[in-house]
Amino acid sequence: MKKWLLLIFLFSLVLACMEPIETSGDYFMPTPSDTLRPSPTTGFTYLALGDSYTIGEGVPVKDRWPIQLAGRLDENRIEVKPPRIIAQTGWTTGELLLALNQAQITEQYNLVSLLIGVNNQYRNGDLEFFTNTFNELLDKSIGYAGGNPMNVIVLSIPDYGVTPFGRNRNPEKIAREIDEYNRISKIACERKNISYFSITELTRLYTGVDYIASDQLHPSGKMYELWVNAIILDVERKLKAQIQ
Repeated sequence: MKKWLLLIFLFSLVLACMEPIETSGDYFMPTPSDTLRPSPTTGFTYLALGDSYTIGEGVPVKDRWPIQLAGRLDENRIEVKPPRIIAQTGWTTGELLLALNQAQITEQYNLVSLLIGVNNQYRNGDLEFFTNTFNELLDKSIGYAGGNPMNVIVLSIPDYGVTPFGRNRNPEKIAREIDEYNRISKIACERKNISYFSITELTRLYTGVDYIASDQLHPSGKMYELWVNAIILDVERKLKAQIQ
């Protein structure tokens, strides 16, 4: 009798050891409602390159468009680390290129954005110089994106001629020259299979005080939100494709 009781006890112990262990759902068994991430412990990485438009001159940090973009992705359950921003007010393509060469970036990123060129136009820069340096920046951006041009996005140059600052500085000439710079950058992106977003018309359509920063030149957070609206779906597709 005691032997049977011992066997029953041992059998019950084996069954107990076979019970499934409860685990975190989004780690072991992700569902469509879980946060989308490239690994269980890290978020997507994002590098934003540019000038005053990328650092959001005249607006709080939270209103910068790369920061807004990362926030919107998080809201849509696509986890993104705080963006690394390499940009400075006044930079031309040449100055950004120089800064990147000095930075010697070795990391690779899930997403790289580039918005540059307005200061080339503002300083009456040489178009051939812009073309060459812009193409070099595209090549660097592809390298930072793991060699995949599909993980790079480029935004067109806004038209500052419609702002209070630009209205007294020959806005027709500004618009014409910015269109030419954008034409060059769009062609370069198409040749390298990089997504190009023209946000220039948004800056021409929405010219009210709510869309201009307090310096009367740069976009407000509300304008940057329009830019994010224009690119968010494509960015989501790019990030989702990296974990499929």
